[in-house]
Amino acid sequence: MSNKINGAEALIRSLINEGVDTVFGYPGGAIIPVYDKLYDYTSQLKHILVRHEQGATHAAQGYARATGRTGVVIVTSGPAATNVITGLSDALMDSTPLVVITGQVSSSLLGSDAFQETDVVGIVHPITKWAVQIRRAEDIPAAVARAFYIANNGRPGPVVLDIAKDAQVGLLDFKPATCDFIRSYIPVPTINNADIIEAARLLNYAERPMILSGHGVMISSAEEQLQMLAEKADIPVATTLLGLSTMPSDHPLYKGMLGMHGNIGPNYNTNRADVILAIGMRFDDRVTGRIESYAPNAKIIHVDIDSSEFNKNVKATLTIHADARQALDALLPHINQTRRTEWLDSFVPCEEIETEKVINPELYPGEGLMKMGEVVNLVSRAFEDKAIGVTDVGQNQMFGSRYFRFTQPRSFLSSGGLGTMGFGLPAAIGAKMGCPEREVVLFVGDGGFQMTIQELGTILEYGTAVKIVLLNNNFLGNVRQWQQLFFNGRFSQTPMVNPDFVAICEAYGIKAENVDDRSQLSDAIDRMVKSKSAYLLNVNIDPTDMIFPMIPLGAAVDEMLVNPNEMFKL
Repeated sequence: MSNKINGAEALIRSLINEGVDTVFGYPGGAIIPVYDKLYDYTSQLKHILVRHEQGATHAAQGYARATGRTGVVIVTSGPAATNVITGLSDALMDSTPLVVITGQVSSSLLGSDAFQETDVVGIVHPITKWAVQIRRAEDIPAAVARAFYIANNGRPGPVVLDIAKDAQVGLLDFKPATCDFIRSYIPVPTINNADIIEAARLLNYAERPMILSGHGVMISSAEEQLQMLAEKADIPVATTLLGLSTMPSDHPLYKGMLGMHGNIGPNYNTNRADVILAIGMRFDDRVTGRIESYAPNAKIIHVDIDSSEFNKNVKATLTIHADARQALDALLPHINQTRRTEWLDSFVPCEEIETEKVINPELYPGEGLMKMGEVVNLVSRAFEDKAIGVTDVGQNQMFGSRYFRFTQPRSFLSSGGLGTMGFGLPAAIGAKMGCPEREVVLFVGDGGFQMTIQELGTILEYGTAVKIVLLNNNFLGNVRQWQQLFFNGRFSQTPMVNPDFVAICEAYGIKAENVDDRSQLSDAIDRMVKSKSAYLLNVNIDPTDMIFPMIPLGAAVDEMLVNPNEMFKL
């Protein structure tokens, strides 16, 4: 009696062997054998039927970022495979572990322009950590094990397995495969102790040190070590966009977000610091501003697990090639207990200017059109700063990042490097499915919402209790702001005529209401918070609302507009 199984079943069993419990996907002709076998494993492997393959990748990203586990996607060949490209690009830039499985035509048809044949591996090679085409059933277990090892070790990222249909139906003697080593791939380097000693020396003798916390801190779960180091040495901490929630919002050493729309204090003092410890961040142009004027007085210590980031944008005094948590664990014993009262006090004037010059969401008058900042602020407080905040891309993202607060790690998810409109809704669904015990609230604009609005169908099918705050200004708001400030108010193709979003949600069985006036806002938020199911607030936002501070393109990090007419000046 034969114990052979087909490749499709070997794939399912290999995923379960990797600890996968949830996959996001959409069936089609070239992947039908896998979906047929999935039918027998529904008690062990939950499949989420999205409404578009791009939605599958973003949902898997949200799941991965919220849980720290690898997100898994299964789609068919041809257009399905090309529809995952945006999500793969986003995952690579934001170091998100994904394993994306695409169906492919049978091996005998490859190269013949068969129906729904696409050179998937050729297309995705530049936007993945690894991509391989599998043509034999017996190669599936080892390929799956290797894929998970690559996706989630070292600097995480996406992997693609393109599985030909004959490999799915071919038979093999199944044996679960494991992978914990790949020759020439060293995902976690050995720390050079001399580098740690030198880093400690620089920090101990510094008068004006800063810590810049990036996404790598979150990926390595180094939040506790980061906080211990900051407290021991009394060093202010600022974060990148994707580093948000690596320090609690109310921690006295947390000084806010860096970059184009970051807080005045950390941006200004970046150029006054004498030592900067940058952990798990890549010195993106949105963080540095004009590179020639960035941190001119600082010795920069750059910690990263990916050595290709060293000296790529900013020249470092010292590089530490290491996992963030391991580096901080090694550094902590060598750091002196000290107090830096004068340096920390220098942030106060910047904070005062920000309160006075930048519109404060807590100080809006009870009249006029609503602002995005006040809505985000009230929603965050209504959830007691304990929810997972997800944003789409645009003004909603920047207001969300500035005014959403967090008390727990992994509490802020957004599309960073690629800036993908349409990311928010499916990512929020994935985050909620990964962390059903936590509240998940999405801040999204009317433009980005409509890019993946079909995923309301996923909420309908699975009853995913995502809370959606639609900041609706009937504009592509971020582009409108640039047009207002730098293109003489010529609003070319940014005004939007929008549908009745509440009616659309109701058609999907989702509770929704319009919030047209500030007097309605608090009660509407309260109803949303108390709801046990998905809920949408369509909030009527002032279309002239703009996000500040703002570092104009080409300006230095301390050259900030604090409002449309005024540059920052201390």
